[in-house]
Amino acid sequence: MNGEQIREAVIDIIQGLLEDDDTGLSRLQDDVSIRDQLDIDSMDFLDIILELRKKYGITVPEEDFTKLSTMKGCIKYLEPLLKDK
Repeated sequence: MNGEQIREAVIDIIQGLLEDDDTGLSRLQDDVSIRDQLDIDSMDFLDIILELRKKYGITVPEEDFTKLSTMKGCIKYLEPLLKDK
């Protein structure tokens, strides 16, 4: 997967978790906290990480959670892990 595909995958996961509320997903800024932009709590953020594991077999250690706090961080962190997916 390339960066744009990873972005779409993360947005799809978020959209699936938020279900009825897709407000702002297409306008997510790369350098701003995803939690702040979507007004989600830490449990919702954890659900995103758990869904990444479920869908793509990626285990993110707790100490790396902050690396996934922005869309740019997600792409940078996930790109080498998903390069062959």
